[in-house]
Amino acid sequence: MRMGLLWIAGRVKGALPALAALCMAMPAAAETPSRIVSINLCADELLLALADPAQIAALSPYAVDPTLSFMAKEAEAFRHDAGEAETVVDIGPDLVLAGRFTKLATREMLGRLGFRVVLLDAARSVAQSIGQIRQVAELVGHPERGEALIAEIDAAMQRAEATGAALADKPSAAVYQRRGYVTGAETLTGELLSKVGFDNAGGRLAGKTGGFVPLERLIADRPDFLVVASATTQSQDQGSALLAHPALAAFYPPEKRVVLPEMLTVCAGPSLPAAFDRLTAEFARVTAR
Repeated sequence: MRMGLLWIAGRVKGALPALAALCMAMPAAAETPSRIVSINLCADELLLALADPAQIAALSPYAVDPTLSFMAKEAEAFRHDAGEAETVVDIGPDLVLAGRFTKLATREMLGRLGFRVVLLDAARSVAQSIGQIRQVAELVGHPERGEALIAEIDAAMQRAEATGAALADKPSAAVYQRRGYVTGAETLTGELLSKVGFDNAGGRLAGKTGGFVPLERLIADRPDFLVVASATTQSQDQGSALLAHPALAAFYPPEKRVVLPEMLTVCAGPSLPAAFDRLTAEFARVTAR
């Protein structure tokens, strides 16, 4: 019995230097991270808006895509190849920001290797976005920047609501995207439309979360306006071919189209003030007639 205890004590004593070194290498939970990697587009934007430049070790490849990223220009100043687990490991961050729908294998591997991974849900409302801004602002050590961004969102939302309040009857509008996808009622874009003053036809066409709607059904429902990502009516590929259909051109000429670029709605957060202001201007334009 005594020999067994001596053997265990010896093993523990021998492991102490390694354990001490490991503890010194791991940052404390409350310590502000100094090397942050994002592997998610929406996390990219929050990081760019709220962290110090020196804290940003790398962003995802989508960060510099101007069609999707609201902060593509700002992202060009940083490394933007953090997608696979091997790349993240090579960078050696003390915090990894990922989306709830980021590739599961990547997230699990980083977790098994001991990296601190924080998952961000897709914001489906303004309130959820505000909560996420506060969460990331606290993580990066700059809560005051989070509150400043939230104040900008609140101001833009108030401007939008004031514009819509001027009309007694709400005009209807449906967000019609590639391949005929329509945004539903309980979505971020649906809330934006409602705040500005539109009656979101997507709720009756595609339910709460949205879905693909046949062109015939859209035309039969005939919302007053169509919300599109681009003013162009030319087909660029198979996905956008439906948007160039002659029926849409006939029933929805430019004056009946509300242009809301995709980069303003793919994520919430930093893009929300611009999204509100864009919709407010478009609402005033199309309803002036």
